Amino acid sequence: MSSSTGRVSSTGGVNSHGRVILITGGTLPDGTTTDLLIDHGTIVERGTGLSRSGATVVDADGLRILPGLVDLHTHLREPGFEQSETVLTGSRAAAAGGFTAVHAMANTSPVADTAGVVEQVASLGEQHGYVTVRPVGAVTVGLTGERLAEIGAMARSRAAVRVFSDDGLCISDALIMRRALEYVATFGGVVAQHAQEPRLTEGAQLNEGALSSELGLAGWPAVAEESIIARDVLLAESVGSRLHVCHVSTAGSVEVVRWAKARGISVTAEVTPHHLLLTEELARGYDARFKVNPPLRRAEDVEALRAALADGTIDIVATDHAPHPLESKESPWQEASFGMVGLESALSVVQSAVVDTGLLAWTDVARVLSSAPAAIGLLDGYDAALELGSPANVTLYDPTVTRTFGTELLRGKSVNTPYLGRELPGRVVATIHRGVPTVLDGELRPAEEVSARE
Repeated sequence: MSSSTGRVSSTGGVNSHGRVILITGGTLPDGTTTDLLIDHGTIVERGTGLSRSGATVVDADGLRILPGLVDLHTHLREPGFEQSETVLTGSRAAAAGGFTAVHAMANTSPVADTAGVVEQVASLGEQHGYVTVRPVGAVTVGLTGERLAEIGAMARSRAAVRVFSDDGLCISDALIMRRALEYVATFGGVVAQHAQEPRLTEGAQLNEGALSSELGLAGWPAVAEESIIARDVLLAESVGSRLHVCHVSTAGSVEVVRWAKARGISVTAEVTPHHLLLTEELARGYDARFKVNPPLRRAEDVEALRAALADGTIDIVATDHAPHPLESKESPWQEASFGMVGLESALSVVQSAVVDTGLLAWTDVARVLSSAPAAIGLLDGYDAALELGSPANVTLYDPTVTRTFGTELLRGKSVNTPYLGRELPGRVVATIHRGVPTVLDGELRPAEEVSARE
């Protein structure tokens, strides 16, 4: 960029690939108006009336300055399923959504169950530069649930894996789960469980209830999720380990997590944006864009999830970004794949579901979408975000606009979003990853500019 367009101006363009950036007049999560000066990846000044000759200037008047968002649950599909997504395209989608770090799930081909695979994924993320890519290691070899993967080797690798999950599949064997929890406890890691009792969900298609019966779709009982969470919090307590529960979706699961926390068990939990906003009623038209695992639930569950996020029972929001080729979603419901893309829409959905409804303040948004997921994943640089001397991972967001969500807003390879045609609030105006702009004026920066780091 070599001229002033939109909110960005510079005497010398995006100098040295954006090494010196001055953000002016933005509003921090706590409501304070401030300028931020970023120099070579670090926030070096914070206050009002700041200036720096030759800096790239971003006018943030009317914008929220948020810490760079962190997603603990992303499917980047590479290696093996590049027709759906790659590390590059998923990283671009993440940056467009205001994220500066994502945790890439292990259900690739080959599975990320060895040091070699996780190092490959981390290296691709570093090479592209749009976000920090932290691989999630598989708990079991090949995601089969039968034998522990190379957990220690992945933890000691250059990827420094700290989160382990067989997500997409439940670790249903209690002995395997207990051993995994014992192992990660030795280095402070965490097991992230996809809570789905397999026998109770054989052939399941939709939340079990009156609607699934009416539509003739096999029901997915809430207890299939709740029973696994109940078992696993007790296992975590017994071995003194950390447990993270992926995509909590039922009111009953909330109560189990609440009980476990009151007991002092080291458990954290996530909710997806779509489970905060959408209900099972959307399945009435058999539109497979709304087919997801776990399924969309009742309105009562949505309300319970929102309340649990507000009171801290649920710790974070995670996207479970799950891209699929068009043909795998444009199929009859029972044949279609489970999953939705969610990186580009996450912040808007959170605003709609819990900010505009008065349940969360912007300080809470910064916590559930940045500092808390970073803490769970042991990701450095987010505990004192936006403070002097901290890494410059910054998102500028305009909460005042409203847009009709369409495929033109997607930056990944797949378009299986449930929000097509829906009015959503907000727009990511800029994303800065480790001092380098990845998004400016709402547009992704060129790959050669983003990857050219010192």
